[in-house]
Amino acid sequence: MVSQKTGKLVSKIPLTEQLNQTESSVLKRYKNKVLGSESFFSLLKYEIITSLFGDISGGLGYLLRKRLYRNLFKNVGEGIILGKGIVLRHPGKIILGNRVAIDDYGLLDASGAGEEGIRLGDDVIVSRNCVIQGKTGSVIIGAKTDIGCNTILASATGIFIGRSVLIAGNCYIGGGRYLSDRCDIPMMEQGLYSKGPVAIADDVWLGAGAIVLDGVSIGKGCIVGAGALVTKDLPDYSVAVGVPARIIRNRKETQDV
Repeated sequence: MVSQKTGKLVSKIPLTEQLNQTESSVLKRYKNKVLGSESFFSLLKYEIITSLFGDISGGLGYLLRKRLYRNLFKNVGEGIILGKGIVLRHPGKIILGNRVAIDDYGLLDASGAGEEGIRLGDDVIVSRNCVIQGKTGSVIIGAKTDIGCNTILASATGIFIGRSVLIAGNCYIGGGRYLSDRCDIPMMEQGLYSKGPVAIADDVWLGAGAIVLDGVSIGKGCIVGAGALVTKDLPDYSVAVGVPARIIRNRKETQDV
């Protein structure tokens, strides 16, 4: 039973244990962490493609990655653009739609994303240095969504983003929480819990540096101000600002709340 109200326990093996399992070889641990597969051929393909072509600059790099990286993903549409230095974890669980663009030095990690994995719809743009991580839940992003630089999506029990969503730079969406009832052992050893998935509807705009916590639903057409901390659900067309975020008006109404 989770003492923090309405939370759900999240089953996750600590990273230190994943990296230091003495009962398995270093090669096996690497394959499981990077690919989630025991196949040596899959590992060889991954290593050759990412090592030789992952950091090539300019048009040549884009062309080579466009043609060769599709062999790593579960499914890839037409016209994709992949920048250099992109890190992939369990790419066999990642689906990219048509004309998806991912800028340099991003991380796509589907290692804990389950069967649904990570899915990016048509015309999604992921800017430089972004992290999209299915830690213990899937990440589904709708068509034409634009994600700004340095944004982190960390899914504990699911992140579901609609179509035509604007996410400015330095935003943080999702994540989980450490249990903290006990004081005799470190919090990082007490376990994790989540208040549920994050759901962001179509046509939402998150301002720079906004944070959306787990268990929150943001309705259609909402605007979240820069630096806001969203801890509760927002009805359709709300405009919310502040820490914690509070609704100041509705876009379909003329008067302030």
